[in-house]
Amino acid sequence: MRTKNGLFILLIFLVAISACSKRSIGPAVLKAENFRHHVEKFNRMEDENKVNAIPNAQSWDWMKANIPLFDSPKDNFQEIYYYRWWTFRKHIHNTPQGFIITEFLVDRNYADKYNMISCALGHHIYEGRWLHNQQYINDYVNVWFRGNAGGRMKKLLTFSSWTADALFNRYKVNRDKAFVLNMLPDLQSEYQAWEKDRRTATGLFWQTDVKDGMEESLSGGRREQNARPTINSYMYGNARAIAQIAALKGDSTTKSLYNAKADTLKTLITSKLWNPENNFFETVKKGGAGEFAGVREAIGYIPWYFNLADEKHDVAWQQVIDPKGFRAPFGLTTAERRHPGFRTHGCCKCEWDGAVWPFATSQTLTGIANRMNADKAKPLTDTTYFRLMELYVESQYYRGKPYIGEYLDETTGYWLKGDQERSRYYNHSTFNDLIISGLVGLRPREDDMIEVNPLIPQEKWDWFCLDNVLYHGKILTIIWDKNGDHYKKGKGLQVLVNGKKAGSSENIERLLIK
Repeated sequence: MRTKNGLFILLIFLVAISACSKRSIGPAVLKAENFRHHVEKFNRMEDENKVNAIPNAQSWDWMKANIPLFDSPKDNFQEIYYYRWWTFRKHIHNTPQGFIITEFLVDRNYADKYNMISCALGHHIYEGRWLHNQQYINDYVNVWFRGNAGGRMKKLLTFSSWTADALFNRYKVNRDKAFVLNMLPDLQSEYQAWEKDRRTATGLFWQTDVKDGMEESLSGGRREQNARPTINSYMYGNARAIAQIAALKGDSTTKSLYNAKADTLKTLITSKLWNPENNFFETVKKGGAGEFAGVREAIGYIPWYFNLADEKHDVAWQQVIDPKGFRAPFGLTTAERRHPGFRTHGCCKCEWDGAVWPFATSQTLTGIANRMNADKAKPLTDTTYFRLMELYVESQYYRGKPYIGEYLDETTGYWLKGDQERSRYYNHSTFNDLIISGLVGLRPREDDMIEVNPLIPQEKWDWFCLDNVLYHGKILTIIWDKNGDHYKKGKGLQVLVNGKKAGSSENIERLLIK
């Protein structure tokens, strides 16, 4: 009897230890409740125009269970970080086929089933890869590719996309090999469909600006079939990603084929879309067989989003800090400000002739972060990236309240569709991915190394913390505490894995940790 009781007590003890262990894997430094007030404010400031899977009343519980925590000495950085997760949650919709993510909360007549639009699919995956529950992204991708009687949704290919690239970069965060391998045939089929419909005799791909989600641009038109840096860079990124996924499978034939496609596209993009007179990647008319459009646009930075540009192209980055180029008081414009056609297409009809679009801003900032993390001489400084992020944060307010919409005036910061219901909570860009992978600098990798390289100048912030990051199945915490007196965990930059110190430095610099 004594033995049975002893075993029973031992079993209870082991179960208790296991439960405590599971509960302990969470934020190591920050306390979630310290950030609840942001969500309470957001809930109070609106009328909740539409309720999807997670209503406002449940938003904090959902965020506490799903998102990395971020602490910053700048109130606006912190507020917009939590605001963007709060708004992202609004777009999660539970359908009979699983969860999907919308772009607009209000219905659009050109959307697919469940009000889905594929234009920002890549942005949704990059942003959503940091959620603890990845079912939202898994379901979303499955509905797009298999929700139409087992096949692609009818409007998946309506807009150019970088889905394969986004999914492989999500794999670098969650290491879900089974999912990307399962999607490989679908991604190949999608790639082949674009090759059939959009590849020209030059080898480049064509697209109209409206099907890039960038209508009324200075370089094209709604019906002009031009070779644009967008679709060609996307196809390069997708080909490289398909090759990498094939490598995970051990499929050397597919790996070689798609690496060859990527290599060919890189050669074509760098030789045919680079305008040596303007020192910029530009649109070329007539599917690549015509002349350069003769205008620098933000889409010329997309090659860096996929790490395909070479060091000789770095001269293009001079335009991102030039007030006559893309640098405006309230952010990065979509066309160079010196061009005579700048902002000539009227107001508030989705024109991409110069106004600031968060869609493009997040692409450009991702490209800058990628370039800043390359192992070669840097054309920009951490101060530049940080200041551009400051502008991005500062722009996300409307009449004194946090706001994310479609696009804004570059000199006043006024949201051009701010009074239209369709613009509210527009899910058409990334922000939190830029905080995590750019500003704080957690660089997702395939291998077992943790790479952290904050793009925050050391003299700017005395402290910051990113906590509760689910990465490769473990919880990461990244702390910067200049003097060690804010978090009481020691001085300098530290990385914790499941609450235990894994690496550190006295300064803000790149850390590589096994």
